[in-house]
Amino acid sequence: MIHFQGSNSEELVQSFRGSIDEYLAYCEETGKAPDKPFSGKMLIRATPEIHRKAAMRAQAEGKSLSAWVADTIKAA
Repeated sequence: MIHFQGSNSEELVQSFRGSIDEYLAYCEETGKAPDKPFSGKMLIRATPEIHRKAAMRAQAEGKSLSAWVADTIKAA
């Protein structure tokens, strides 16, 4: 987690950039890749039959296909 603070916008930007630089240096020193944020968007490739079955199951549960997939992954 990266923390930063400032009493005005200029200090806030400087603190943010300094914290990021420190985090990236730490990652380099420890040989760890920096964490990357995830957008929440995924492209899933499936056969047409699996796509159809998933869409039908989602509809039967009163959910969008995206919500059904997300709920199914979360349950796994």
